[in-house]
Amino acid sequence: MTDLFDYVPHPHMSKRETSGPPTVAASVATVHGPGPIGRFNARVGLKITVMVGTMWSAYLFTLMALVSLPAVLVVAGVVSASTFPHWLVSVGLIALIGWIAQTFLQLVLLPIIIVGQNVQAAAADARSQATYDDASAVLEEAKQIQAHLLAQDAAIQQILAKLAGLPETGSPTGPPAGPPAGTQGEPSTQA
Repeated sequence: MTDLFDYVPHPHMSKRETSGPPTVAASVATVHGPGPIGRFNARVGLKITVMVGTMWSAYLFTLMALVSLPAVLVVAGVVSASTFPHWLVSVGLIALIGWIAQTFLQLVLLPIIIVGQNVQAAAADARSQATYDDASAVLEEAKQIQAHLLAQDAAIQQILAKLAGLPETGSPTGPPAGPPAGTQGEPSTQA
């Protein structure tokens, strides 16, 4: 029965066993190249992206934005300058907050975040391709299972056809037709 079906494993199965699942770290080389500078740039960009993408960063940026709110309220005439401490409505603090928000965050942090997102996107693309390759391999394996089942069905049909051609000799597995001859249904005394 071993030559009933020849199983041929899909080549992706052995490749998947050796390579393992795709990771973000493995995708670093696709964004900035495999060299040490490329790895460093991608690692820094990814680390900053992960750090900035937290609620703690959101709280910090919200706090920075709220620090400049008293000065805006004073300039708009909503409240008087004496309502807040002098340092909170000073021009220097407002200029510092403006520089951080407009210059540093937009001109420096934004490109770094984009680098980190590019690394994460490359990793997501690699995971997506691996999932597709896995699904293709599973499909091919299922086709092989179907072919194997068809080969077994054909073999079973051949066996059934041979059995159908044999003369009937009674039912070897059924109960006996009646009590053995000469016993007349008497209880047995044998133990």
